[in-house]
Parts: sequence; C-alpha cells; structure tokens
Amino acid sequence: MSEIFEGYERQYCELSTSLSRKCTSTGLLNGEEKKQKLSELKTGLDEAEALIRKMDLEARSLPPTPKATLLAKLREYKSDLNNLKREVKKSSTNDVSASRDELMEGGMADSASDLHTQRLNLLHARETLHGVDDNVGIGQRIMKGLGFWKGLGF
Repeated sequence: MSEIFEGYERQYCELSTSLSRKCTSTGLLNGEEKKQKLSELKTGLDEAEALIRKMDLEARSLPPTPKATLLAKLREYKSDLNNLKREVKKSSTNDVSASRDELMEGGMADSASDLHTQRLNLLHARETLHGVDDNVGIGQRIMKGLGFWKGLGF
C-alpha cells in the first residue's frame, strides 16, 4: 500500500475521532461557546474533506489491485464524513421544527429525483420495446415473403 495514503488515512482517522467528540460535546453548549465549537467543527470538516481529496488522488495514481482496495476504504471515509456533516448540522439547529422541515425537504428532493430517473428509464425501455417490435414485424414480413411460414404450417 502507499505510505502517502496511509499517512493521510491516519490524519483523517484522528481528525474524524476528534470531530465526533467535539460534535457530541457541542450539543451541551449554548451561546458563544457553541458558536465557537461549531466554527471549529466546520474548519475540521473542511480539513477532513481536503484529506479525502488527497487520499482519492493518491489512490487513483496506484496500480489496479491496491487502487481498488483503497477506493473501497475511501468510500467508507466519505460516508463517515457525510455522517459527521449531518451531526454538525443537527448540532447547529436546536429548533425541532427546523429539523423536521429539513428532513421533509430532503426526502421530497430525493423522491423527485428518483421519480425523474425512473421516468427516463421507462421512456427508454418503451423506445427500445417499440424498436424491437418494429424489427419483429419486419422479420415476419421477410419470412412470409420467403415462404418460411408455409413450410411450418402457419
């Protein structure tokens, strides 16, 4: 494995652990202390994103075998970072209704995106089916023209 990647990985794991602890303690704070912790968390998240970008570049520069392993690890780290971002965002909002609205809007956006994708897939499948149907019709006409169906008893 790449020593450079391992160095970035170590830094990321330490930073991620630190951010997780800070995020947990932020929920107990109020006022200026909370704002300061949130600022530190956002700075830490930016650093974590930078480390992930560096790990991604390093992993992609390697031969296929170690590259696949490192990219799998990287996906886990990206997921972990997204979870941390959600925790920080949740810590920054105390209002329950704001959290509920955020949750509902996120769900609606995902549904709309999924529906659009599904619609496009269905339209593509429909076009493909029509193309196949046209080709079957052409094939039948050719077979009839050759007298193929008469020999089979149709």
